Amino acid sequence: MDNKEVKSAIEKIVVPKEKVFDAIDKGLKMSGQGKKKKVLAGSAAAAALLGITIASGFVNPTMNKVLANTPLIGGIFHEFNDSMGVELANQDAVTELNQSLTKNGVTVKLTNAYFDGNVVSITGFVDEDVEKGHNEKGEVSFDMNFEHNKGDNDPWLNGKSTDIRKVKGGYNFQWKMEYPYKSFKENSTLPITIHNINGIKGEWNFDIPIQQEKNSTLVIDQEQGYTDDEVKIRIKEILTARVSSSLIYETVEKYKDDEIYILKAIDNKGKVYRFGNGTSLEGTAQEDGYHSTIRTKMTKIKSNINSLTFYPQLTVADPKVQQLLDKKSFTLKSKRFNLGLQVNDITKKGSKLVIDYQFTGLSKELSKHQLELFENNLQYVFLLVDKEYIGKINPENPVPPKNHSVHLNKVKTIDKKAAHFQSTFDLNGEEKLMNFKLENTILQFNFSSFFPAKELQPFTVVLPVGNE
Repeated sequence: MDNKEVKSAIEKIVVPKEKVFDAIDKGLKMSGQGKKKKVLAGSAAAAALLGITIASGFVNPTMNKVLANTPLIGGIFHEFNDSMGVELANQDAVTELNQSLTKNGVTVKLTNAYFDGNVVSITGFVDEDVEKGHNEKGEVSFDMNFEHNKGDNDPWLNGKSTDIRKVKGGYNFQWKMEYPYKSFKENSTLPITIHNINGIKGEWNFDIPIQQEKNSTLVIDQEQGYTDDEVKIRIKEILTARVSSSLIYETVEKYKDDEIYILKAIDNKGKVYRFGNGTSLEGTAQEDGYHSTIRTKMTKIKSNINSLTFYPQLTVADPKVQQLLDKKSFTLKSKRFNLGLQVNDITKKGSKLVIDYQFTGLSKELSKHQLELFENNLQYVFLLVDKEYIGKINPENPVPPKNHSVHLNKVKTIDKKAAHFQSTFDLNGEEKLMNFKLENTILQFNFSSFFPAKELQPFTVVLPVGNE
């Protein structure tokens, strides 16, 4: 076969584009050894695909089109291991931006945006003058808000992530946000205000167009109850965009702070669907319990499947317990489980407070792994707080009062078999408890982190006939 025949044969090959991107996605996810290795894995996957056609000096035009339209090699989405962005770029569904502002010597340029399903992504570049700020070299942090919101009361900040890559002359970045509202707008503008970068103040203001074609909707509306756990799940509908789908479901719990997550789903043909973090759309207290409506990103649903089996998980919340430190020995009891904390002694040594305690109600001796978990969790589950400030903690956003509370502590295991520990609190460290007196201090304890999440029985929903 001569070169012309070889070239003709190659051009007749049908490129399975979905499988190409699945392979790339798997390559990007193969390594758990950090971001640098993930990039290498992705590059290797791309190189393997290229090798199919380039080794002989020919390039299949179909493959060439896929690679030309997709920023795989040196592209911003490939750089951030974003397979969704790669696929959307291939479908010409990414909005190119060219917005640049310089404030106080620091230039920010926004380059691309996309909106698919539940995810909004914005990529950009900040120049190396940002290194004149307070952060360590290589670190970039943005203090910012969306839609003219202020501070942490900005729904766009819930679940927002920032990824940074050092490049010549500065840093590339990607912001990913979960769309925070119940209903979608196909075309809208997202105002962005960056207040400071690495402590360098300025008002970098941008208006970003975000566009999404209308989602297709698959209405399901099927419920599963769990009597023993006093919870229910109703699968309401699945919305499908270009690359991803979003699941909308409702949960009902007897206890307000219990949470149900869906770990995965499997269709009747064996395909596994994964889920992202949930966005809370609505929450109400009703006669039968606390109702929450959640939307979460999921793998794009396949057409012509008959059913989905969901695998839910329940995280149990136990109300916090507390005790005034006007006595040296006392017992704290879990409200929902047979677990207790016996405080044996409290000693103040200079600016250090040492609390000696042991757990009661544990069914067996702690394994090495359980002991490590206990020691880790115990660093964070205590809170010492001035009793005058305890009423100022917002239960919906329980930020401890600055200079009047301490929760970080150093844990020492006294007797593993007896689950006996000591915690040492620095009253004058990074967290402070000013004017400390035992009789004016409350100890709060949270048992919730000692109860592992419970995997609930999987359940199957039948999809409407004619799922396309």
